[in-house]
Amino acid sequence: MKLYNEGMFRLIVAFLCLFFFSSLYAEKILFLGDSLTEGYGVPKDKAYPYVVERVLKKKGHEIEILNGSVSGSTTASSLSRLKWFLKAKPDWLFLALGANDGLRGIKVEESYKNLEKTVLFAKENKIQVAVAGMMVPPNYGEDYGKKFNQMYKDLKKKHGVKLMPFLLVNVAAEKEMNQEDGIHPNVLGHEKMGENVANFLLPFFKKQKKD
Repeated sequence: MKLYNEGMFRLIVAFLCLFFFSSLYAEKILFLGDSLTEGYGVPKDKAYPYVVERVLKKKGHEIEILNGSVSGSTTASSLSRLKWFLKAKPDWLFLALGANDGLRGIKVEESYKNLEKTVLFAKENKIQVAVAGMMVPPNYGEDYGKKFNQMYKDLKKKHGVKLMPFLLVNVAAEKEMNQEDGIHPNVLGHEKMGENVANFLLPFFKKQKKD
């Protein structure tokens, strides 16, 4: 009985050590977005950031998700929210903002400056940055649409951020992927988004492990 108890004790200690060190070295990804990233209309754990967490963990990466997204938010709030989450010491920032700027017709130059300030602050604090591109409906005009799309490309070119060209790829305008409003993804849509984002991020985590 004594040997059994000692064996169980060692097993428990080993498990606790493994849990502690895996948690200690988990890479934190902070998602800053609007309703699309917050998970409007779906259970919290079904929002795509948590799908990303599940997918990356299945691939062998220790990941912790921080979802700092707020429905209705624009790029104007991105810097202040990042500063608030700085105490959590994120390793990555996944910046998924701009959709509401476009819908409100905010000047692209203003949106760009907001995103740029956020990117620069992240880099100053040794946080790696990935940006998800957005698109505006064609009724906003061809010129505005082109400038809006170019905004994300300019961030990549000037500041070297990782750019996912379009957050809603294979989800936008797909009836079975969206709620009745045709704007917000349903559970199936978030599952697809999560898989897309995880596959986008995966190569960068592989590279980190080799360095």
